[in-house]
Amino acid sequence: MAKGLNNMVDLLELQKRFILAHLRPGDVAVDCTMGNGNDTAFLSEAVGPGGRVYAFDIQEAALESTRAHLVSLGRPENYTLIHASHHRIREFVKEAPKAVMFNLGYLPGSGKKQVTTMRETTMEAVQGAVELLDHDGILLVAVYPGHEEGRLEGEMLAAYFATLDRRLICCSCFKIINSPTSPYFYIVEKK
Repeated sequence: MAKGLNNMVDLLELQKRFILAHLRPGDVAVDCTMGNGNDTAFLSEAVGPGGRVYAFDIQEAALESTRAHLVSLGRPENYTLIHASHHRIREFVKEAPKAVMFNLGYLPGSGKKQVTTMRETTMEAVQGAVELLDHDGILLVAVYPGHEEGRLEGEMLAAYFATLDRRLICCSCFKIINSPTSPYFYIVEKK
């Protein structure tokens, strides 16, 4: 076991390692599921003052929470918070991002577990992100199979990623095998 992991894999830290292998200061990044702004803050810091982060959410509370979080952390004003569904990514993002993150499911702490990402919009958003992704870019999708829509989103994405041309794009999945309802993530890297 790797030293410092307390005998358990830290999925969030592992996701960040994968993202940082592709993302540099000055790059463009997208957080397709803003939530409370943790991924937005991470991406903002990674791209620095010369970079740009676009973040999407359909809930006004997510924008307010994220804005407050970014200000409290003293992040540079290198972000655009978008009150729209992530499936509209092509409308709002005109540059080729080096990193795109999705954290599927519902807004943590909102108490609104019925307001969740849905297969139809998730598929359109992921397809748009793959098309926009820059060369040597990374797309990371965290899936939460502990609820029915999350399980179905994960299955749908596995089927889609399996169709992508291996000569252009590498698709991987990181799962904890002996915990089938634990979150897992897909990594899509463009060559």
